[in-house]
Amino acid sequence: MKLIGIGDNGQESLLPQYEQWIEDCEVLVGGERVLEFFPNFTGEKMLIKGGLSALVERLSAETRNTVILASGDPLFYGIGGYLAKKLDIEVYPYMSSVQLAFSKMGESWQDAYVTSIHGRSMKGLAQRIDGKKKVALLTDAENNPNELARYLKHFGMTEYRAFVAENLQGANEKFGWYSLDELEMADFSPLNVVILQQTTVPKRYALGIDDEEFSQRKPDKGLITKKEIRVLSLQAMQLQKDSIVWDVGTCTGSMAIEAGKLAPEGQIFAVEKNAPDLDNCLQNQQKFRVDITAIHSKAPVGLENFPDPDAIFIGGTGGEMVELLQLCCSRLKANGRIVLNAATIENLYKAVEAFKSCGFAVDILQAQLARSKPILDMTRFVPLNPIYIISAYRKEENHE
Repeated sequence: MKLIGIGDNGQESLLPQYEQWIEDCEVLVGGERVLEFFPNFTGEKMLIKGGLSALVERLSAETRNTVILASGDPLFYGIGGYLAKKLDIEVYPYMSSVQLAFSKMGESWQDAYVTSIHGRSMKGLAQRIDGKKKVALLTDAENNPNELARYLKHFGMTEYRAFVAENLQGANEKFGWYSLDELEMADFSPLNVVILQQTTVPKRYALGIDDEEFSQRKPDKGLITKKEIRVLSLQAMQLQKDSIVWDVGTCTGSMAIEAGKLAPEGQIFAVEKNAPDLDNCLQNQQKFRVDITAIHSKAPVGLENFPDPDAIFIGGTGGEMVELLQLCCSRLKANGRIVLNAATIENLYKAVEAFKSCGFAVDILQAQLARSKPILDMTRFVPLNPIYIISAYRKEENHE
């Protein structure tokens, strides 16, 4: 069974050998658009529609000579990867749409960040592409160039200009450059690829963003996990680039935002009971270009709608500590970590007891820090409140 990639120029994109295989086969499989390239085919045409599992079931039972057609490179965000795991097939790719788009642009693409918003949510795109010089995106009818432009403008990513290539190698091929404002308003074919190119270098933030950079509630300024404690807590969470993270009691969103930068390919979920704090969190998301899911709720209410996490940070418990920690322990994925900051010995005790009752082991770091402050021509130190950083994990897991 052969899987052959084909371009929008139809049979012109095929090598003579591929054309011969198609002519000789008894069953030709493909989407409606690619099957229309072969009006004179005399065998059976099998239309791909619905789920791929049903297609695999049909093809597994097929004994006739079969060729499957797919647009571009079937192993590049195509059906090839799935079919190759399920069927004994040979793959013969054509050029991918991204490869063709860069050729029209006249740019190398080995250094490009390539991703897709075709058939998937745009959520989290901001932190994935922030700072990237070249970004290639596969789009769809919903996540089209207009929506992409609005999304980028929302997060202040105005350093990008866009190259859009439409109907590549087809009869209505078109390509050109657009500003984000032009990208938002223009009409585009559903078949397009967008390449973003940086025109200026945006401001970047290293780990440990200064507290003053965050929008905070006033006059109660200071309801934020301080920078030094934030960094210590983040390392205790042991985040990977694709971690799913919960931030419970997110307040200004400082922990969620820094977690999003450390896990750009993951997902960040935050919950906050105070509406003014949540407003600040949303403002901070835009400023720091981290697209997280943040809801207004008093935990544990609302957590049932989040996927199971790899790491949880608990900045506030709202008096429901035991119930909240039990839920977090039950939802945490294997080898995950729960990190809780406690400012009082009473909360430290309650948290440790709650974790132990769930069969979790606990590590505690007491952080007593002071920041330098000038006084005349000298320097003194101003202490921060001592904080207990509690890390909890399942006892049977090795965390050496």
